[in-house]
Amino acid sequence: MEDFFSDIIRHIESYYYKLVDITPKIGLAILIFLLAWFVASRLQQFSDARLKRRMHDPLLANFISRLIKAVMLILGILVVFRIIGLTGVATSLLAGAGISAFVIGFALKDIGENFLAGILLAFKRPFSIGEIIESNGVKGKVIALNLRDTQIKSDGKDIYIPNALLVKNSLINYNSGGYLLQDFTVNLEYGADYQKAIELVKAKLTEIDEVINEKLENSVVISGVTGNTVQLTTRYWVKTDADMTNGSTRSKVLIEVMETLSSNGYALIKL
Repeated sequence: MEDFFSDIIRHIESYYYKLVDITPKIGLAILIFLLAWFVASRLQQFSDARLKRRMHDPLLANFISRLIKAVMLILGILVVFRIIGLTGVATSLLAGAGISAFVIGFALKDIGENFLAGILLAFKRPFSIGEIIESNGVKGKVIALNLRDTQIKSDGKDIYIPNALLVKNSLINYNSGGYLLQDFTVNLEYGADYQKAIELVKAKLTEIDEVINEKLENSVVISGVTGNTVQLTTRYWVKTDADMTNGSTRSKVLIEVMETLSSNGYALIKL
């Protein structure tokens, strides 16, 4: 029995000395990680400000600054692994070999896929901040491109779409150089003076402040015939701004066009 208790005491002492031996390493590792996080955050802020001034491209500048922060954090984590004696894990992560690296890579496959897709989106540039896009049935204004996802705002909600989905699936960009194309269709009575209706709508578009008439071409055309009605389609450009998501401009233009047609004797048909 005495040998049993002495063995327990000996093992406890052994664990104690090991704990005492590794405690400074753990403390140093925590300090190094916090320092790496601080330096990475500061470096991100500095690079983001400098890149935005030089590139005049907030989307790409923001993405590159986030990428720099991620690289700094990874380097800090590798140093932490080395301090606490997990050099083998750090080597495996760097080399991309070994069972542990394979398991980690497989588990984080989606994250890595979205990360690479984010790099592709940042340099391919299918959209910019403030533009209206639609993908996977979601439509809204681009707020930010992150390392893993793209943030858009739709109907007052923030929606985060994984970058890989934007690369794999169809992506619609509704903007052209900071402008948004809108359209609507009204139904006129068959046999009406269609040419005059087109001229009236075109003249009304020039009177609406929100509609762009100088740089881009708006159009008013007869787009089809359905039964006893003729479809009049209006396509016009408006400037994209921070509030362009609620459809108020489209509503205003539609109301003014309908009032103009009605006041000139045109009967608008409801299907």
